[in-house]
Amino acid sequence: MLGMGETTAKRGRPRAFDRDAAIAKATRLFWERGYETTSVSELTEAMGIRPGSLYAAFGDKRSLFKEVVHTYGRSAAGGLMNAALQEEPTARQAFARILREAAAIYPDPSHPAGCLIISAATNVTAQDDEIAAFLRDLRNANLTVLHDRLCAAQQQGELPSDANPRALAGYFAAAIQGMSQRARDGADAAELAEIAELAMAAWPKHGPGAPS
Repeated sequence: MLGMGETTAKRGRPRAFDRDAAIAKATRLFWERGYETTSVSELTEAMGIRPGSLYAAFGDKRSLFKEVVHTYGRSAAGGLMNAALQEEPTARQAFARILREAAAIYPDPSHPAGCLIISAATNVTAQDDEIAAFLRDLRNANLTVLHDRLCAAQQQGELPSDANPRALAGYFAAAIQGMSQRARDGADAAELAEIAELAMAAWPKHGPGAPS
């Protein structure tokens, strides 16, 4: 028979849970509804834990969301840009892969449509401006990565000397963000693939006699 102290300790012990599974469920909820409209009670219900366990494990809703975003960034959906830039031998091949994979992934019915980082904080109140800034900084960091890859391509002669890497990076970032929103609005993979090919048609070409 347990003593009183042992009973109290047992009852007070937080219920064990699978952190990865809980993060996956929170990810889906934030992805579907966005940060602002997802409540702590909805999160704990989906994750199968009590509010106290959420706060003990993650700190608060904002900290949980940031962990969700970082985990998403390591997934196939969230990490498609970095994978393409690291694995493809040329900038053109990398950018084409990013757009084509986005066209396939964003409308995939196995998860919410679009990109979590692009859409999760489109409408936030002033009290959650920290989250909006957090996601904005991530998107701007991605823009910088695209710009740097284009600058390197220009230095290596892949892009013509009169190309504008900054404008190109902004153009492709806008295309990717637009594809995410189109997917959330119901566009299918075929429509997004057409958009991806149209976007790649803007890739700068060398003039006559210049190396391709």
